[in-house]
Amino acid sequence: MSVNPDEIIGGCIEILERILGDDSVPRNIRRVVENIKIILLKKDETASVRGAMAISKLDGISNDPNMPLHIRTMVWNLAGQLERIPVD
Repeated sequence: MSVNPDEIIGGCIEILERILGDDSVPRNIRRVVENIKIILLKKDETASVRGAMAISKLDGISNDPNMPLHIRTMVWNLAGQLERIPVD
């Protein structure tokens, strides 16, 4: 079974939208999530490069003490999904 990077990224964008729509998310985390969304939507990089850049940013915010627990779980899930993108 082949993994379609565009489908994975599309699913990740949906999760990012849910995080952005949650009022309990602090502004600094929201800013990083918006930045991750922009990175994933850029088409001038390969899917694996975009995924790696997004994972790096997610790792940076995953330990933020102000992040609500349900959002932290979503961030970890998001990182796991992005790790499924095959390296070119």
